[in-house]
Amino acid sequence: MRIISGKYRGKVLKEFELNSTKPTLDRVREAIFDSIQFEIRKAKVLDLFSGTGAMGIEAISRDAEFVVMIDNNNKAIDIIKKNLVGIDGNYKVYFDDALSFLKNTNEQFDIIFLDPPYNSDYYVKCINEILSKNLLLPNGKLIIEKSKENKLLFDTTKFNVKTKHYGKVEVLICTKD
Repeated sequence: MRIISGKYRGKVLKEFELNSTKPTLDRVREAIFDSIQFEIRKAKVLDLFSGTGAMGIEAISRDAEFVVMIDNNNKAIDIIKKNLVGIDGNYKVYFDDALSFLKNTNEQFDIIFLDPPYNSDYYVKCINEILSKNLLLPNGKLIIEKSKENKLLFDTTKFNVKTKHYGKVEVLICTKD
């Protein structure tokens, strides 16, 4: 796994094997960032379920203004910190449960990455918390990575939703109206 573009293009990221962690494939991450390339610069970004930190570090590499990375696994936090060595930018890494973080923050973001374990109930819970606390700025993007088989039911009337497929992975780019 590597950083695709920007200031840290080509930087190889450390990975680890955990059943609960599934890093976003390089080609999927590249497609996601290509679709938001004009919004990422100077954006405030939240990476929930950060895993290796690849999404957050990619955002830093592409000049995001500020990035917050959240994970509730100690091994993931250790890997994120190792992957951030040599990375300059305005970022914070929190060892926290994503839903707990959302409930306890009032910070608003331009882009929120949501990629929990595929068969978890975190998707709808996190989306509902983001909406109820208004954590996504107007015209902000909620980017959801999920399995194609996972039927995700949430109030899409709050968003303009574009769906993209990459093998067994489905990415929803939800722009807040």
